[in-house]
Amino acid sequence: MRRNQRYIVALLLGLLSFSCYLQAQEEFVPPPAKKLTTFNFRMFTGGVILIKGSINNLSDSLNFILDTGSGGISLDSVTALQLKVPITPSDKTIRGIAGVRTVSFAYNNTLKLPGIIVDSLNFHINDYEILTSVYGERIDGIIGYSFFNRYIVKIDYDSMKIHVFSKGSMKYPRGGHLLKPLLVNLLIQSATIGEDVTRFSRFYFDTGAGLCLLLSQDFVQDSAVVSPQRKRVITQVEGMGGKKMMELTVVKNFKLGPYKFRKVPAYVFDDEFNVTSYPYLGGLIGNDILRRFNTIINYEKRDVYLVPNTHFRDPFDYSYTGLNFYYINNKVIVTEVMKGSPAEQAGIKEGDEIIGINNILSKNMLALKNALQVPGEKVKILVQREEGPVLLILRVKSIL
Repeated sequence: MRRNQRYIVALLLGLLSFSCYLQAQEEFVPPPAKKLTTFNFRMFTGGVILIKGSINNLSDSLNFILDTGSGGISLDSVTALQLKVPITPSDKTIRGIAGVRTVSFAYNNTLKLPGIIVDSLNFHINDYEILTSVYGERIDGIIGYSFFNRYIVKIDYDSMKIHVFSKGSMKYPRGGHLLKPLLVNLLIQSATIGEDVTRFSRFYFDTGAGLCLLLSQDFVQDSAVVSPQRKRVITQVEGMGGKKMMELTVVKNFKLGPYKFRKVPAYVFDDEFNVTSYPYLGGLIGNDILRRFNTIINYEKRDVYLVPNTHFRDPFDYSYTGLNFYYINNKVIVTEVMKGSPAEQAGIKEGDEIIGINNILSKNMLALKNALQVPGEKVKILVQREEGPVLLILRVKSIL
C-alpha cells in the first residue's frame, strides 16, 4: 500500500512539474498584423522604387522614391514651393555621398498613399532636381524611416506591388531567409565580400540606391576585396548633394545571408564626407541586388525577410559607355563624356542633344539607358547639334 501511495505521489509530482513546464512555454504575442492596403509601384534603372502619393488635402499626385536609405521623409524644395507648404528653417544637416547640407522642415503634414493615410510627419526639404533629370520624371520626395517604422512593409517585385500591414505578429512564408540587421534609423546589414578570400563587413541596406554595391575607397584598400588586377573605369554617380566621380569595377564574390552572387558590379568612391563612418561600414547594398528578393521589412522586430524571386538570376549590368545624359528643359542632354571612354571614341560631345538611340526616338530615360546596356553591341546614337542632326556609332564596352 505504501509503495502504491509513493508511486501515486511521484506521479502527481511529475504531472505537476510537466504542467509547470508547459506554462513556462506560454508566450504573450501581439495581435496578428492586419493588411491595410496594397498598391502598385514602378521601377527605375537599378531597381529604384517609385510610388504615387499626395500630401495633406491636396489633390496633386506626387512621385516618391521608397528608400530604406533615408533616415526620415523628405519633400522636394520646388514641390513644397508650388504646393505652398509652410517651411521652417533649421540648423539640422543631412549627409550624403556628394555633400552635407542644412535643411528646412515642413512640420506636421499628412502623407496619403493608396488606401492609407500617414499623419504627423515632419518632412525635411531637399533639392531633388538632379533626380528628376536622371529619371526623366518629377521626383517630389523620398519616403524612408518615418514610414517604415510605423508598419510592416512587403515589397513584391514579381507582382510590382507593395503590401502594407499594421504592426503585429506575422508568419513569414517558406523558402526564404531571415536577416536581423542593426537599425539606427537606417538598416545596417552584415555580409561577406571579396576575391578568393572573402571579408566580413557591414553595409547600409539601401532600396533607394540604383546599383549593386557602393564601397568606400578606404574599405577597398584596407580589406583588398577587389583584386588590383581587376579592370576599373571612371564614371559618375548622382547622390545627395550632387554628382560624384567614382571607379566602376567588379567584386568576385558577395554573400548576403545564404545567398551568393559572383562577379558583382561595384562602385568605389572617396568617402570624403564620412557617410560610411569607416571602418564601421564598408559601403552599401543597393536595389539592383535587393530587387532579386521579395522582401518583408519589419522595423519593430528588426526583421528583414528575403525570398528569392523570378529576378534572382537576372544578369548583372557590366556595360560601360562613359556617357552621362540628363533630362533638362524637356530635352535629353549629354552632360559628361569620360576621357578615353567609348562615348569619347564615338565622337559624342558634352552639350549634344540626344534625339534617339537605335530605334528609340523618344525622351524615355529608362528606355534610352537600357539600350546602352549590351556590352559589345554597336549602338546608333542620333544627336542634334547647331549644324544639324549627326549619327554616331558607339561600341559598348564591358567592365569584366
